[in-house]
This record gives sequence, C-alpha cells and structure tokens, in this order.
Amino acid sequence: MGRLFDLVKNMVGGNGTQLVLSLGDFTEIALETTARHLLARAGCRELEQMVHVRWNRRLKTTAGLANFNHWTVSLNPKVATFGPEEVDRTLRHELAHLLARHRSGRRRIQPHGAEWQQACADLGLNNEKRCHELPLPRRKQSRKIVYRCRHCHTEVRRVRPFRRPVACIKCCRAYNRGRYDERYRFEVIARLE
Repeated sequence: MGRLFDLVKNMVGGNGTQLVLSLGDFTEIALETTARHLLARAGCRELEQMVHVRWNRRLKTTAGLANFNHWTVSLNPKVATFGPEEVDRTLRHELAHLLARHRSGRRRIQPHGAEWQQACADLGLNNEKRCHELPLPRRKQSRKIVYRCRHCHTEVRRVRPFRRPVACIKCCRAYNRGRYDERYRFEVIARLE
C-alpha cells in the first residue's frame, strides 16, 4: 500500500497554516486525510465526512476531476511526477469544486465562478487559474456536427450533438429580449466524417 507521506505545516503570512505534501508515496488514504483536514479548516464538517480521493489512470489530459454525485476527487497519476506541490494544488483545486457545490446546494453555479474562487481562497489557493499548464498530452477532437441558425445563418460546429433544443443567442437577444424562441433554433446541416 505504500507509506503515508508526512503532513507538514508551514506558516503562511500570518493568516494560518497551509498543508504542504512532503516527498513520499501519495496514497489515497493520505490524500483523503489531507482533503478532510482542509475541509475541516474551511468549516465544512459535513463534506469532510463524505469526500473521497482516488487516483484514476483513465485520466489522460486533465490533472483532476471532481464528481458531485459521489463527492469524489479523481487525480491523474501523472500529476505526481511534477512533485508534491502540484499534487497538493490539484487536490485543492478539485476540492474547491466540491466545496463550492456543497455550499450552493441545489443552486446552479459556474464551474470556475465566484463561488469556486471563494472556495479556493478558503482552501489556501489564491489567484487559482481555471486550467493547469502541465505538459500533459492534449487530445484534439474534430467538431463533426454543424448547426445553422434558421434566421441569421450563423454556423456552429460541435463534437457532440445538443441534448435539447438550442437557439442562436445573437438572434434571441436581438429579437426576443434574450429568451429562447423556436424561430432561432439551430438545425443540423451536416455530420462530417
């Protein structure tokens, strides 16, 4: 199972302590313990009891993933090769998603909006960016589905089809006060191979 890495406390400019991962094995138990400690310090005892942290070999291009259905953080094992600081930052980044979602309840929030930024700050991540800049391989997907607005003929290319009717925002704003109108609905004009 590997040995647990040490939790080292470093002072951060007068406003408390920040957990930093020391060198050693990054076991799921140790990461989960770290996550629970961070959530307890952020004042979220309920989420602290529910959170799970897992390494996920299926992640290829993303550093981490937060799953709200199971309150789980999945981390790409390749992140560990960039050092303990990157594992810690990625863990906090994904925990911030869970914390922001938990605090908002059923209300919909932006993935990297104000609630997430506040959660990042509460977990000790100031000025966190939306995406990582790690040299993980990128996958380029071609957008094979082409849609066109019935009214203005604006074309939109998509990798996946829309799941529900979607209208041209430009036309809806110009002619219907920004509300959905069937007249401006996108239609599939091509499925490229």
